[in-house]
Amino acid sequence: MASRVPGHFQFPFRPTADPAAVVRGPNVRFTVLTSRLIRLEFSPREQFEDRASQAFWYREQPLPEFESSRSATRLEITTKHLHLSYAVSARGFDRRTLAVELTEPGSTWHYGDPDPGNLRGTARTLDDADGRIPLEPGLMSRSGWAVVDDSASLVFGPEGWLEPRAEAGNLDLYFFGYGHDYLGCLQDFCRVAGPTPLIPRWALGNWWSRYWEYSQAELLQLMRDFEVHGIPLAVCIVDMDWHITDTGNSSPGWTGYTWNGSLFPDPQELIHRLHEQGLKVALNLHPAAGIHPHEAQYPEMCRRLGMDPAGADPVPFDIASPDFVTAYFEVLHHPLEAQGVDFWWLDWQQGTTCRLAGLDPLWWLNHLHFLDLARDGQKRPFVFTRWGGLGSHRYPIGFSGDTIVSWRSLAFQPTFTATAANVGFGWWSHDIGGHHRGVEDPELYTRWVQLGVFSPILRLHSTKNPYHERRPWGYDAEVLRVTRAALQPRHALIPYLYSMAWRYAAQSRPPVLPMYFLYPEEEDAYHSPNQYLFGSELVAAPFVTPRDAGTRLSRQAIWLPAGDWFDFFTGEHYAGGRWHTLYGALDEIPVLAKAGGIVPLGPRAGSAGVASPAELTVHVFAGADNQFDLYEDDGETQAYLAGQSCVTPFTQTWETQRLQFTVAPVQGAVSRALSERTYHLRVHGIRQPDDVRLSIGGQEHPLEVAYDEAAETLSLAGLVLAPSEELTLTCSVHAGTLLSRRDRRLETCRKLLRAFRLDTEAKRRVDQELPALLEDPALLMVHSAYLSDGQLAALSNIIGQ
Repeated sequence: MASRVPGHFQFPFRPTADPAAVVRGPNVRFTVLTSRLIRLEFSPREQFEDRASQAFWYREQPLPEFESSRSATRLEITTKHLHLSYAVSARGFDRRTLAVELTEPGSTWHYGDPDPGNLRGTARTLDDADGRIPLEPGLMSRSGWAVVDDSASLVFGPEGWLEPRAEAGNLDLYFFGYGHDYLGCLQDFCRVAGPTPLIPRWALGNWWSRYWEYSQAELLQLMRDFEVHGIPLAVCIVDMDWHITDTGNSSPGWTGYTWNGSLFPDPQELIHRLHEQGLKVALNLHPAAGIHPHEAQYPEMCRRLGMDPAGADPVPFDIASPDFVTAYFEVLHHPLEAQGVDFWWLDWQQGTTCRLAGLDPLWWLNHLHFLDLARDGQKRPFVFTRWGGLGSHRYPIGFSGDTIVSWRSLAFQPTFTATAANVGFGWWSHDIGGHHRGVEDPELYTRWVQLGVFSPILRLHSTKNPYHERRPWGYDAEVLRVTRAALQPRHALIPYLYSMAWRYAAQSRPPVLPMYFLYPEEEDAYHSPNQYLFGSELVAAPFVTPRDAGTRLSRQAIWLPAGDWFDFFTGEHYAGGRWHTLYGALDEIPVLAKAGGIVPLGPRAGSAGVASPAELTVHVFAGADNQFDLYEDDGETQAYLAGQSCVTPFTQTWETQRLQFTVAPVQGAVSRALSERTYHLRVHGIRQPDDVRLSIGGQEHPLEVAYDEAAETLSLAGLVLAPSEELTLTCSVHAGTLLSRRDRRLETCRKLLRAFRLDTEAKRRVDQELPALLEDPALLMVHSAYLSDGQLAALSNIIGQ
């Protein structure tokens, strides 16, 4: 009998572990997956499960070194990092029978122990959240261990379809004993659960979506308005009103598959015009209510599923049925994709159960939609959806839900985004500006956009309420100026972000990480919720609270690890190993680059597109050795899996008196497509060099160097390189150190004074004493009679740095 499951849903799992990694005992089975990850199973009937579960697909791993011993009463396993001890018992696992000791930090887990040190993971949705919400447990814990209970999950049958486990009463646990090696824990989880795939390049540009009854003409005009205002876009999502609803109200209005002809008289022309503007197009889906007689596709769905369309009975949504799923895609979705729909926004929020017991429809819809979009073997799979539980990192990108418009909602998003790395979920897309309710405020909107620039995905969105505004020009000229100055650099960041996306796919390092991921032994790293690692080179801490009335500035406290750090925009130096308080006007965003940091930027206002830019500005932050690999491929197909990609290594070599920056020849197949590239170099944080040398292709190259003393930045422009050529820039001083570290406190204090809401004579008096205040901060209290508490604190914080 032929398979009822289409071939592209039959995934090549590797779920059976090496038999040499398995240690058996009466009613128990232990599988050593890595030296720090052990699968723990108990089965009263000794019927163990070797099929792939929803979360764990690749138990076939390289055999770790370990020793085991068994007797009639005890079973023990010792790896480099763990010592498992099991007292044989007919009862199976309990606190007295099963324990695992961690070599480092020397703690011991007993079965059933609570995990108060768990660093949490993420949540299904932020719907109606007004600030913090509880998060699910994560894989990382300050206790040094975490346990995942996989016992209730479904498993994949031979045709790639989910089905119940053979033995419902079994225990199936995964013990992660990684101490504080959080990155190692995540990487091993992704080896066993599967990696996060490489997202399309265009997904990293700016997105527009809004729940609104746009007409075809209105939507096209809106997209042209973005161009007129100089704001680049990459994605246009048409929310629920793209389709008709049943006027007889026999089905909820959210479900639909038939274009609303009164709003969109020529859908194919609409999509064509959007594609001409360089935009990818998505449609919103809420499939829960099935297919009703008002749908154009209803007769064919009935025919495919053996129903009589004359009966006018709705075709029920039955995602557990292979026959329904086949028709669901072939009848409802593939024709729309043939019209040009690039991907789907799967906005499922209609329950967690279906006909197959234990199956959350959201998880299964994510899996099926992701695989179906890649059915031709060419298009890169992609789905925009909600978090469906562990394993959802394989189905990017996540939609976080309908937040309330408030400063509390904004302030929670840095933590929410970064903490999701604890379950490997690195591609969150938030409703930038907030979804509904709350008080619309230009400052709040602007700060939310700035956070979006330094988020995994930037998507402007709100609900169907005329008093919500997400167009950057919809407030005033100042908001337009500032948000445009943020949205343009977001597109410039794409070369950097796409390299981070590649690193995420290849090395399981999400683009946004909590500080403790790389600094797990630093206590401060656990108490810095408003900041995060943004890629390999930057720490971002966007302003998430309103400006102080007295200073007229926003405030952010930021902890910097040991070393030298530089403001990404101004180049100002900050010493690491301590906290700093940063103040900023509406057009400023706290982003710090590490010493040695290398950040390639493309054109500010260009299309996200799929092509690699022919012009790059590379920002180099002095002070440490570092290599950054610029990754490129065609941006949207699966050809990269066959080696159709390239890497350009950028290297900084640092000595006290000398910096050398190198652009190495391009490595890889796609390099032939780029005949040459123009580079502009910006070297930050250095004194004016005594000697600057440049070679291209091994030959000395004429120099036109500009040095900005105020910004401590050396610039070279218009350097043209063929893919096979190497560029080397060397800057050196004859004495002292090349690193500047210039004290800018006096400049910063004067900048604060200019912003303060304060009598100008008082400002002048403070300004006159600033040199003395920098030597003796206690003198600041002389001015306390006319400085507000916020103003005193701001000056004190800067002077004390």
